Amino acid sequence: MSDQRNYTPFSAETLPSYLSQATDVANRLGGSRDDWKIKEVGDGNLNLVFIVEGPQSTVIVKQALPYVRLVGDSWPLPLYRAFFEYHALKRQAERDPGAVPEVFLFDEPNALIAMEFIAPHAILRKKLIDGEKVDNLAPFLGKFCARTAFRGSELSMKSSDKKADVAMFAGNVEIPAITESLVFTDPYYDAERNHHTPELDPVVAQLRSDPALKARVQRMLMKFASNTETMVHGDLHSGSIMSTDSDSRVIDPEFVQYAPMGFDIGMLIANFLMAYFSQPAHRGDDLEDFQTWILSVITGTWETFVEEFTHLWQTERTGMLYPKALFEDQGHSSDEACKALLGDIWADAVAICGIEMHRRTLSLAHNADFESIEDTAVRAPLEARNLMMGAELVMTCDTLPDMTALASMAQDFNKRDFL
Repeated sequence: MSDQRNYTPFSAETLPSYLSQATDVANRLGGSRDDWKIKEVGDGNLNLVFIVEGPQSTVIVKQALPYVRLVGDSWPLPLYRAFFEYHALKRQAERDPGAVPEVFLFDEPNALIAMEFIAPHAILRKKLIDGEKVDNLAPFLGKFCARTAFRGSELSMKSSDKKADVAMFAGNVEIPAITESLVFTDPYYDAERNHHTPELDPVVAQLRSDPALKARVQRMLMKFASNTETMVHGDLHSGSIMSTDSDSRVIDPEFVQYAPMGFDIGMLIANFLMAYFSQPAHRGDDLEDFQTWILSVITGTWETFVEEFTHLWQTERTGMLYPKALFEDQGHSSDEACKALLGDIWADAVAICGIEMHRRTLSLAHNADFESIEDTAVRAPLEARNLMMGAELVMTCDTLPDMTALASMAQDFNKRDFL
């Protein structure tokens, strides 16, 4: 894995010379380096991102920075995270073909990945803020979460292969540590990098004074840190999905690790709920219609997850877990075992969902869904609904029966005033 001794951060001026020596990428772009147009577009927290346009095609070049871009060099980060992102992309492409960008080049010393330019796709979060619907979104996301969860586990993989993968990805220490801190811990006390809308102070104080809530969150952190059920994306939200009006892809799996199966879909649902609660500040006459559509995406994503996971259970259960020798080969149905496992995944997903709703409102990295609402008097009541529903989800994750109940809860909290 890369260190900084052979590392060179690139710019729009220096990148053409480098890429001209990368034959596969140069051939894809076409022409010579003088023909290429390069623009740095990285607006995330951790990386340089370049769009490189050539006469024949366009390529994305992503290079890790040795610090958190949002904070600066006072928060250093290892460059090896690009190594894990590369391996995550390769595995996701195998487990759900066509769902992630194709990788053309991985330069480990420079922590650089050149990959397919996803066009004319745009970041899903912006589309949600702008009120743009995306067809086929729920089926795509439900299948992606189910396929990567199932095929990255010992329900499908050889145990030796999965254990080797767990050992390799366990080296991605500092990046999951960000999740362990910013997601599971910092929101629940006055951490140094926290910030929130000032009008939320009473709600924040209420959350932080609830030891039962904090204990449940820490129990979920314990699962996240120690339960290696499957390889997860680790940061699956509407900012790591790119869509047109009918097609979507998943990007940016640098927070990859092995974790509970419910982690990715729980985080995803949380971000759709935050989009849902923020809509009154973004919509006019179409508010009810668009909020209803968002809830349909949430519901459809989970329904597709269950359907696809069950299908894979029936057709690809070739790992050491729940072997057919114990069930079908003895004339026994494994349907109830599958339903019970899906129930466990659901409970974990609900808890993760509530925690992520807190994190994105109170911790370091917030969502544009709320942050783009400039008037804090408008923003705070919407964020309060989000925070309070998040707490309810954490506390009821073991008893909330199904997605219908979750959607009804969202509709109820959407009408309530907590400030």
